[in-house]
Amino acid sequence: MTQLPSQPAVGWPRKLRVLFSVHYAEMFEYRAEIALWAVATMQPLIMMGVWAQAGESGLFPFSQVEVFRYFIAVFLIRQVTIVWTIHHFEFLIVSGRLSPLLLHPIDPCIRFILLHLGEQWTRLPFAAAIIGLFMYLYPQTLTGGADGAAWWPGIGNILLAVVACHTAFLLRFFMQYALCMAAFWHERVAAMDAVLFLPYMFLSGLIIPFEAIPETFREVLLWTPFPYMVWFPATLLVHGEVPLLRGFLTMFAWATVFFILYRYLWHKGLKHYSAMGA
Repeated sequence: MTQLPSQPAVGWPRKLRVLFSVHYAEMFEYRAEIALWAVATMQPLIMMGVWAQAGESGLFPFSQVEVFRYFIAVFLIRQVTIVWTIHHFEFLIVSGRLSPLLLHPIDPCIRFILLHLGEQWTRLPFAAAIIGLFMYLYPQTLTGGADGAAWWPGIGNILLAVVACHTAFLLRFFMQYALCMAAFWHERVAAMDAVLFLPYMFLSGLIIPFEAIPETFREVLLWTPFPYMVWFPATLLVHGEVPLLRGFLTMFAWATVFFILYRYLWHKGLKHYSAMGA
């Protein structure tokens, strides 16, 4: 009997790279829709005009230029930390299409993360164009700081902001993915995410700057995951003061909690899964 030559094993880095390229190509086909998604996330830039008036009046700890910079940073952070996997996961459960994914030698969670990364890379050029437009309309954002100082947070702060931004994405992803596990028992879990979206929207710094919240309440919020999803990386990007060590430790702690919760509910849910739509 002729023995076929053994194929060399393909390493995980190459597998992940190929899978990411597949998902990026998939998302690139929907680039027109993703461009509309980028436009639809301009809420921080709309709120920028509201809070800029407060900064101009002197009733707010930020100046008008600092408000511009903060909400532009929030808009950029928002592009990287958007998580929508609960809608996709619900569809896979209800339609029974999760079953083929369970036969693959890779956890569906990793596939969903790479799917998000592919969508982020597709979205960023459109987000950069929107930021460029606002920089053109408000040039003082770049050069209108104290004593005419240009907006440059420094290499260290930029690197920290990039790390914080992707950590915030993982935190928000595992928070939502743990909620996704309820789809094994309930058909409509996407509506449950709206309950979490309300505190995320108001307590994360997305539409209300964290400094505008009363100080006593801020100290309580710093123990929750919400301020670290937007305010923390955005403030790093504008070279503001943040509890650096506490911030990263809190993000890792909450991400670990949601990861453990997801793994527990995942194993419980698989025993209950019946591929009802298949």
